[in-house]
Amino acid sequence: MAQLQVIVVTPETTVREAVASFVALPLFDGEIGIAPMHSPMIGRLGYGEMRLEVEGKTERYYVDGGFVQVADNVVSVLTNRAIPAENLDPQAAEQMLESARQRPANSPELMAIRDRMVTQARAQKRVAEKS
Repeated sequence: MAQLQVIVVTPETTVREAVASFVALPLFDGEIGIAPMHSPMIGRLGYGEMRLEVEGKTERYYVDGGFVQVADNVVSVLTNRAIPAENLDPQAAEQMLESARQRPANSPELMAIRDRMVTQARAQKRVAEKS
């Protein structure tokens, strides 16, 4: 049976390189599941949980936006951050959420920054609470 080669890269390092049977990713407008023989695509990532099925086990990561490319059973994930779910702290994520909600938003630019930070903190909190 065909497998997927998965490569997760941040600006600093390659976070994970593995052979997986399935990958689930948060796109900016929903979630996508990628199985072997998936059609080629490029997508914009949102903030949320990435799941890899590797050797019958599920690996979970928080991804912080970016892009995904699928071609010839290779899934390339380019993201700002990819943090293993077990390394996330739900209380720290809650504090980030409260801090983001309290940021001033008296201009369109500041409102966009605040909204992005709230979305990121909510996504981290959801991923952290599942682990």
